[in-house]
Amino acid sequence: MPGALAPEIPETPKIPETPETPETLLARLRSLRALDVEVALRASLAVAIPLIVLIIAGRIDWTAYASFGAMTALYGRGEPYRLRARTITIAGAFLLGSIALALGVAVAGAGLPLLVGGLLLVVIGGILVATTAGLVPGTPLFFVFAFSVCAQLPTPPGEVGERMLVATAAAVLAWLLTMSGWGLRRMFEPHSTGLFKDLPRAPRLRPATYRDPQVWLVILQNVVGVLLAGGLALIVGIGHPYWAVVAVVAVLPPPRAAHSISRAVHRVVGTALGVVVTGLVLLPGPSVAWLVVVITVSQFGAEILVGKHYGAALLFITPLALSVVHLGSPVPVPALLVDRVVETALGAGVAILLVLLFRFGAGAAAQRREHRGPTEAPSGS
Repeated sequence: MPGALAPEIPETPKIPETPETPETLLARLRSLRALDVEVALRASLAVAIPLIVLIIAGRIDWTAYASFGAMTALYGRGEPYRLRARTITIAGAFLLGSIALALGVAVAGAGLPLLVGGLLLVVIGGILVATTAGLVPGTPLFFVFAFSVCAQLPTPPGEVGERMLVATAAAVLAWLLTMSGWGLRRMFEPHSTGLFKDLPRAPRLRPATYRDPQVWLVILQNVVGVLLAGGLALIVGIGHPYWAVVAVVAVLPPPRAAHSISRAVHRVVGTALGVVVTGLVLLPGPSVAWLVVVITVSQFGAEILVGKHYGAALLFITPLALSVVHLGSPVPVPALLVDRVVETALGAGVAILLVLLFRFGAGAAAQRREHRGPTEAPSGS
């Protein structure tokens, strides 16, 4: 009816806002803790601080040495501090050893025989060290990456000591950052209610690793893989053959781990998408300061995702790796991106072939044992 009052619509009751209490703040901190933010932040600072120092000093060409020394911070995750100190000391020492060997090869001219010989030493030694010390990752990935890049950087003999000093300083800083939570835990953990993340991982030293046939089988796989992938990359004439080598080492599993083809597929797909992201970053010609930001953010994102989904982590790992290489030794960006995709596919293909051959050989050996049956006891026993 005209003039009638419209029925009143009841107001929706407002949900009272939850006040920010110490308990809710603690819950938020716990959720961040579950994302490994602490680990990622340490790793990011470990690489960002040395790069900023190099920018100030005007030595961007030494980026690779600082970046690889900073990879010491990638080890020791989830370990009590007394064990973590041992882990990151061993990992940092072998990283520095790989860089020192690379500098020697670079000064000598980085000839193919020296490159191959040094690479095999790093592969074999890296697997033995990682397995003996219980490192995670248990592959020689970062050691091989450090050697392969640094060995091919032009190095005047008079700068060997300075470049090694940069790598050592970055490794020491990474060591200190990785151990920095020890004092905080001693001060606050007794009074906290679950604020700090548990540290359940307890790696054991295995001094008899060199006698384990399974370890030497993995070493054989890696040696064959890097030689085959690197050789094919050289024959094809790709500009950065070490990407193929790194892809093989990244895909092949450590001793006694499951042989997974999905890891190789994740690496190819993730790398391809990561190259798209890298292209968006590098093709506009960013400044040095912006590249440092990209490297730092990529390190953070990679650390958050690498333990959850390898393919997703490569969306950050690929920009990280390519930005480090481009910052230390600039090359045309389109060629760098194409080389990365092609060589990763090549290396992953070689790794998949080796995985399939290993499965076939293991299956054939099992069938032979089954057909042979139990061994008869010797007469007179």
